[in-house]
Amino acid sequence: MLVKFRIRQNLRFLSHAEMVNVFQRACVRAGIDVQYSRGFNPRPRLSLPLPKTLGIESEDELLCLRVNRDPNEPQVTDYELRIKARLCEQLPAGCELLSVSIVEANRSFRPCSAAYVFTVKPEYQNENLRARIESLLASESLVLTRTPAPGSRGSKARAKSLDVRRFIKSIEVEDGRIVIECKISLAGTIRVDEMMELLRLDTQKLAAPIKRIGVQWKEE
Repeated sequence: MLVKFRIRQNLRFLSHAEMVNVFQRACVRAGIDVQYSRGFNPRPRLSLPLPKTLGIESEDELLCLRVNRDPNEPQVTDYELRIKARLCEQLPAGCELLSVSIVEANRSFRPCSAAYVFTVKPEYQNENLRARIESLLASESLVLTRTPAPGSRGSKARAKSLDVRRFIKSIEVEDGRIVIECKISLAGTIRVDEMMELLRLDTQKLAAPIKRIGVQWKEE
């Protein structure tokens, strides 16, 4: 089962693990028969395939959920609507369900691109910013020093130089918003803080929370 949803307001400050827990608890309260893994410590078989940076909103999140469904269920559409309604009742404010759809159990999905929206305050929408964007797009390489995030598995590893230009597909400016479309591959992607560094922006220059939109998925 695929559940598409958006994250707004204060819920954007939840970590990836916390969002997984939100859906685990919501499924229990909604009475959804979720499948569990086998072994000594069974866990519900649900996942968020694309982790979200703490503090940003998202219009295009995906939850993959395995459920035990009655094969005699007469109408798939009715079942999807019931699951959506029951989940909606249990989710906190700031998490809005967009759709619920049944897919084959052996299907998996991997993100291949996503866009990020930076809404810049009017006083910072100037020629310097436009020139900076033109320079970024004209560059063949954009080498940054990447430091592992605190608390991550690789946090004890050394900082390394990384060319992030290969991950940037496009940068567009429209009505005070900078939209950066990024490639996501098995080799990784560019981070939100790195985009901010390239644009020479900080949170004080933004008029709204950063937002992720237009995630593209590849079926595997």
